[in-house]
Amino acid sequence: MESLAIITSGGDAPGMNAAIRAIVLSCHAKGIKCIGFYHGYNGLIEDECLTLTPEMVRPILQYGGTILKSARCPQMHTDDGVKNVAKTLKRHKVDSLVVIGGDGSFRGMMALQSYWSGRLIGVPATIDNDLACTDSTIGFSTAVSTATHAIDKIRDTANAFERVFIVEVMGRHSGHIAFNVGLATAAESILSFENCPSSSLEQVKLSLIEQIQTQQKNNHTSFVIVLAENLWPGGAQGLKQTLNDTANIESAVCVLGYIQRGGSPCPEDRILATELGIEAVEAAYSESGIMIGKEQGKLIRRCIIAATEQKKPVDQAIHSVYQTLT
Repeated sequence: MESLAIITSGGDAPGMNAAIRAIVLSCHAKGIKCIGFYHGYNGLIEDECLTLTPEMVRPILQYGGTILKSARCPQMHTDDGVKNVAKTLKRHKVDSLVVIGGDGSFRGMMALQSYWSGRLIGVPATIDNDLACTDSTIGFSTAVSTATHAIDKIRDTANAFERVFIVEVMGRHSGHIAFNVGLATAAESILSFENCPSSSLEQVKLSLIEQIQTQQKNNHTSFVIVLAENLWPGGAQGLKQTLNDTANIESAVCVLGYIQRGGSPCPEDRILATELGIEAVEAAYSESGIMIGKEQGKLIRRCIIAATEQKKPVDQAIHSVYQTLT
């Protein structure tokens, strides 16, 4: 292997820079040329690249975002777009491509396999933690920590005014952030896909109203609801309106949004990104179409199809703890 390329694709996640750093330094130690392409697959289509050196990446471990920038790429849903990516990789004589990203980014890898014979390695980086074959994805721990600190501050205001607060967290269509943050902040209610299927939202509404009214009757205290995005019709504002219209319950809303994707990565994400980055370079010598993950403390290599096609449920132990406490 003489040349390896890197892209960061899809939603940014704290720790992406740490992964870039680990890959570049590992390549340098092995005498491999390392090329970075800007703006994900768009940079491969437009041939926006630079040679990455140790001097460029040594100071970036603690930075959020990604020095290679990121973007969605609609053209990767077309044969012409994928073919153009393959042409760029061939032009630069790239032997291996490491894709740092999430589900959509890895599906782009799968499409590229039909047009390019080089080796393809995925490094899971998404705050949603919705990729199978790894206990945690890069950025997840930081997102949970960021949301936890934010809700701790919201709790102070909620207690001062004895208010009901609805806090919406990210996660796309999984409840990993919602459940972990809900437990970490002692939220009175966690509403997520795992415990609130769309078919039972009416029942969930009635149960939630009963919970709130019982607590308001017996205790003068706050009530925090952690809500997973994309779960409730109309989101947090929709749930606020529902509570008001149905039971005259007033509530305040806070949508944490993109704050969860920014900021300096926590130590757990820095270490995970470094481990996965180094292992990606090792794997790129001999394997393709795989994702590097970490399960039960061990680095693993799994087929990219398994990582994207399998569902990754919220840890049952966490689910059980929440059910016990409520």
